[in-house]
Amino acid sequence: MSLSLSGKTVVITGASRGIGLGVARRFAEAGARLHLIADDAAVTDRANELEASCAQADIADPQAVAAALQPLSRIDVLVNNAGLELMTPITDRSEEVEAAFRRIIEINVIGTALMTARALPRMRAGASIINTASIWGRVAEARFGAYVASKHAIIGLTKTWAKELGPRGIRVNAICPGWVRTEASMRSLGRMAAREAASEDQLLERIVAAQALPGLMEPADVAGSYLFLASDLAANITGQSLGIDRGEVPW
Repeated sequence: MSLSLSGKTVVITGASRGIGLGVARRFAEAGARLHLIADDAAVTDRANELEASCAQADIADPQAVAAALQPLSRIDVLVNNAGLELMTPITDRSEEVEAAFRRIIEINVIGTALMTARALPRMRAGASIINTASIWGRVAEARFGAYVASKHAIIGLTKTWAKELGPRGIRVNAICPGWVRTEASMRSLGRMAAREAASEDQLLERIVAAQALPGLMEPADVAGSYLFLASDLAANITGQSLGIDRGEVPW
């Protein structure tokens, strides 16, 4: 049993940046054959960097998902990482916020389900599905209702799919990252700071102070947990949500 993914075909969504790209790089080091999916053209550059295949697709579009997976005959690991994080305060009844709420649920929940359903015919016993949830799938943050709800849903889907797919020998787990330095999280940090009339540095200092371990994580810091869940070493782990947050949230 090892952490090697040599000979394994791995699909990673949201792989053009942030945590998805960090996971892709770690899996490439472990010998995986990668197929990267993202909704922006940068995925082609990332695929070239990692000698991977790729597809540009909106995972909330069933036809786009089918086309993105069409080149693959087998999938050993599916990493459902694509997601959208925006503020959606319930007190804001604007069309913009309502549209953002719907889009977050479409991508984070429906898109994850579409990708999983269409990948399953290519997955055999021993395969692994890893969903990116969040510590906000266990706790909450004001004004991020749609995102928080979507990550609670991902944890629920993880538990449900683990029971459904266990008889087929397919494991399903979730990673719940805390604060990681990504484009999305730093955008949220800026909006939270503006709401609290504080500087981003002040808010980040408070966030880091709430952790048991100091420092803000980088995407590479959480990628090893995905590799572990994808590997033989996690052969008996399914239906679990693993918090990677430097001790910020009691699990």
